This record gives sequence, C-alpha cells and structure tokens, in this order.
Amino acid sequence: MNKRPDQARPTPRAGIMDIDAYVPGKSTAPAGVAKVYKLSSNENPLGPSPKAIEAAREVAAKLDVYPDGTARRLREAIAEVHGLNAANIICSNGSDEILGLLAQTYLAPGDEAIFTEHAFMVYKIYIQSAGATPVAVKETDERADIDAILAAVTPRTKIVFLANPNNPTGTYVPFQEVRRLHASLPKNVLLVLDAAYAEYVRRNDYEAGIELAGSAENVVMTRTFSKLGLGGARIGWMYGPMHIVDAINRIRGPFNVNATAIEAGIAAIRDRAHVERSVMHNEKWLTWLSEELTKLGLRVTPSVGNFLLIHFPDDKKHSAAAADDYLAARGFILRRVSGYGFPNALRMSIGTEEANRGVIAALATFLKS
Repeated sequence: MNKRPDQARPTPRAGIMDIDAYVPGKSTAPAGVAKVYKLSSNENPLGPSPKAIEAAREVAAKLDVYPDGTARRLREAIAEVHGLNAANIICSNGSDEILGLLAQTYLAPGDEAIFTEHAFMVYKIYIQSAGATPVAVKETDERADIDAILAAVTPRTKIVFLANPNNPTGTYVPFQEVRRLHASLPKNVLLVLDAAYAEYVRRNDYEAGIELAGSAENVVMTRTFSKLGLGGARIGWMYGPMHIVDAINRIRGPFNVNATAIEAGIAAIRDRAHVERSVMHNEKWLTWLSEELTKLGLRVTPSVGNFLLIHFPDDKKHSAAAADDYLAARGFILRRVSGYGFPNALRMSIGTEEANRGVIAALATFLKS
C-alpha cells in the first residue's frame, strides 16, 4: 500500500515549521584568540554571589533527591525581599518558561497577541507555538509606543507583552504610561510586564509592575535571576493574581526548578550587598561607555539596562558586521541584532573594566582604519 509522503513519518502540526528558532548570542572567538570577553548575553560581569556559589555546592551531595515541586522556600525568599505574598509567585526554569506557559494557557488558534517591533524574540515564538497570530507594533524612537499598541488591539487580542525595559534597545516606558495602557485594555486581555532588567533601572518614573500585578486581575510581572549572576542556574519568577497562578500551576512541569537553582537563588536574592555592587558597577560603566562611544561618533540608544545598542555607519567598511568581525578577532564578543530589526547595530553587555576599556580602544582603531 502506497503512503502519502506526509504519512511516512510524524510531522509537526501546522505552523510549527514556520517558526524561526531563537539564536542566542555567540560565546566563542575565532581560533587563536588568547582571551575572550563575552559581551553578548547580558550576563553579570561580577559573577554570582559568593553565597549562591556556596549554597549550590552544598546541594551536590543531595542530587539524588527531587526538589520541592513548588519551590516554596525560593518563593518565600522572593516574597521576603520584595514584600509580596509568596502564594502569588510562581518560579520557573528562567523567565522564558513563564512566558511560554502564559502563551500556552491564554492563547489559541485565531487569537492575537501583541508585542513591539524590537522586543524579545521569544514572544513571537511562543505566540506562534500556541497557534495564535503575532502582531508586531511599530515603536517610536526605539521605544514602545502605548498609543500604537492600543490601536493594534482587536476583539481577537488576548495578550499584550511589554518588555520594560526592552531588550535589545534598553529603553523603557514610564509607569504612568504603563498604567494608561492597562486602563485602556479590555479586561479580558492579559498584560504581561516583562521586567527582566528591573534591578538596573535608576529612574524615578519607573516601576517594575509589582503594584499593578498585585491589584489588577489581568496583569502579571515576570522577573529573572539571570542578570544578577545566575544565568546558568535558569531561575525566573512571575507575580500575579491567584486565578492566573492557579492556571499556570496546572500545566507547568512538576519539578521545573532544580534543587541547585533553588538553593542558589535563595542565597542570591538575600545577598543584597552583591546586588548593590552589581547595580553600582553597571551604573558607572553604562554611563562611561555611552559617553566614550558617542565620542567615537557612534550613535547609542539611551539604555537603562545592563547593555547598550550601538549603531554603526552605513559604509560597508565600518558596518556593524565589519565591527563585529574586528572585535571578535580581538576577543570581544558582542551580539548581532539583525533579527531584532537592527541590521547595522551591535548590542554590547556591560562587562568588566578591562573588557569595557578594551572594546573602546579596539573600536577607536577600527573606525580610523
């Protein structure tokens, strides 16, 4: 009996193969480069808290034991530091997992979900994986435009993803504008405030979203431990109303946060001195790098995160691609962001003093060549 080609093997459901897979920042330099400075993934240049390292080591002798499936002690530590109710917190394998679970729970074929044109690429991936339609909204001056988002809302809209601050631009929306967005959304539309870089923001008109997520029925805030030194541990969390927490808990993996991550996370979030050192280091070098790059004649998008978006000249000799190759050959690994709509820009994570000064010196030579 002859079989049709599509019956010869399992095939993904419609739409899956239309998804462009996420490509992370590279971490290696060309062969022969003696020292590598990875500035492509917005990691903490100070590394993890020493207390988190010690806590992770203590778990090593107990790796045969399953972790607490509710991550209760980690949720309680988060609640203690931020003044929250632990019952309204879900912990996850990175905040990416939570974003995916929200899409899986609240989107279906025929639905729409909104994000801005230069936002985190996983939003589109998760929307498509749920069979829904992604709606990318134009930004203004590389910043989310609240009026444009509201204009894109239709009866099919079920989720609005707002990265605040946004990656890779580093721009943010003042919280008065976030509240205006929420007040104008239909009550059945879920507003997801992705505050992955909240710890780094030092602006009086910024809020991560805790108060709104704690008072509204259709708002959640997602956060991560990755930017403060635990990227490898993969810890994220969500704060929101109980009805959403209950829905997500029904479909998340039973042991989605591993034992090492739980203990390291508890120690890390309570080590406020390490958090403050990380923030102060970032504030100093974010300002310095912005000034030095501008002096070189490069445009830099004003950032409140732990990275900068650097725009290069239009000539091929000094393009972002040429600069990336030049820097990589000298051990400085930055992030190409063509997939985010910036074909002639590079994103640079704030690094150590040595790395930051090295990039500026290398770019100065590159631009003179």
